[in-house]
Amino acid sequence: MSFRDILVYLDPTPASEIRLEVAIGLARTHGARIIGVDASTDAAFLGVWSKTAIEIGDRFQEAMKAAKLIGQFIGETGRQNAALPDYSHCVDLLIGPRPEGETRDLVQPYVPDEALLRAGAPVLILPQDWKPGPLGENVVIAWNASREATRAVHDALPLLKTAKKVVIFAFSSGHSNLRSSAERLSDHLLQHGVTAIVSDWTNTGDITAVEALFASLDTQDADLIVAGAFGHARTFEGLFGSVSLDLLKQPSLPVLMSH
Repeated sequence: MSFRDILVYLDPTPASEIRLEVAIGLARTHGARIIGVDASTDAAFLGVWSKTAIEIGDRFQEAMKAAKLIGQFIGETGRQNAALPDYSHCVDLLIGPRPEGETRDLVQPYVPDEALLRAGAPVLILPQDWKPGPLGENVVIAWNASREATRAVHDALPLLKTAKKVVIFAFSSGHSNLRSSAERLSDHLLQHGVTAIVSDWTNTGDITAVEALFASLDTQDADLIVAGAFGHARTFEGLFGSVSLDLLKQPSLPVLMSH
């Protein structure tokens, strides 16, 4: 299993160039084609962003030529159309931002929420202020034994197989309620050549699931979180007790999510 078609959402912000760098790195590793999608809104073509927005297609093609990769650029034709385009269903991985503040008006509203819930493929979401660095070397699986979490794990297998460290993090209301399930997942991953350790945390009500994940000594060196996504667009629910949105809003780590 590998990523052979990688879709990356592009916009005029500096974070978009980092997104494209990540896509290029993954494409080199997996022998993939990159599909660059202009996800700019009309607002992106106004004021200080306009020149960069106009040049998105050219900059993408230049990056593909420099990287010696196969790339396809798709420019948006009805920029204010919030519907998720059909091409999102025909890729192995989507890479997008979590637009916040000023950048929210520059990126199509279907990114990343509707893409995550409807594309049928995993979405790698990079925090707005994420600094480029290792990605997928030390992976944390946010595990709650759900269908969505299972889907995310299988979607992430191309990354898990090349990771140096994989931690299955379980957060439950009772002592080790998810321990046996997490151990079964570890055994299953071993069949795919992935060695994973289990780290479980009992919820005492003192901290949230996301806080516990970042506080765990087993996850201190993580550079990627793998998790299932729940609920409806812009109102993610269910992960570790309805904190999917908190996980997405944390500013430091990329999150690979599946629904």
